[in-house]
Amino acid sequence: MVVHPAAGNPAGTLVNALIYHCKDLAGINGVLRPGIVHRLDKDTSGVMVAAKNDQAYRHLATQFKNRTVEKVYLAFAHGTFGKKEGSIDSEIGRHPTERKRMSTRTKRGRSALTQWRVLEQFKEVTLLELFPKTGRTHQIRVHLASIGHPVLGDPLYGRKGKSRAIEKPLLRECVETLGRQALHAHRLGFIHPQTGERVEFLSPLPQDMQRVLESLRLEDARNSRP
Repeated sequence: MVVHPAAGNPAGTLVNALIYHCKDLAGINGVLRPGIVHRLDKDTSGVMVAAKNDQAYRHLATQFKNRTVEKVYLAFAHGTFGKKEGSIDSEIGRHPTERKRMSTRTKRGRSALTQWRVLEQFKEVTLLELFPKTGRTHQIRVHLASIGHPVLGDPLYGRKGKSRAIEKPLLRECVETLGRQALHAHRLGFIHPQTGERVEFLSPLPQDMQRVLESLRLEDARNSRP
């Protein structure tokens, strides 16, 4: 679901849904972005928070600005990793020639830091837990692609984004099963604007990514048999 209306997506967005269910949201942060303090890329699944009044909006926006919000993502990435955890510290900016893309090879980049940890590793795909410490556009997707491990099924930064171009049958099947980038906002933690308590919300791995995980585990088990 697209977060807010834009050219080509005038309806069916998260903003449209929020306004429908909460009639008094229209004045919070402007009519086109009521209550929206952050966003997810189109086709990235997972948990988001929205503000229901101005005080909550200001409080949450400050937390995001100060980078005190804990964000944890899950992703399937191409390839295998030589170590269990690490970080990617590369500036991100607009791609020099392709305006829809972001890049680490840019003259006017902004600082970006993503920490990662391997959860499960298979023959050609790795399940990662990722901790973006900054909030740049397409950050996780750009960072993983920059180190040669793009997100599985990513149509913009992925390796052979079209499933029919993938030679390995299992990988091709996984990408076709997903129909999107295998990126999921798993956990979001922040200070509640009203109570001042630390709260945390989790979104379990969605069914499409769970099916991919099961397929990878099954194939791994078959290959490990004597």
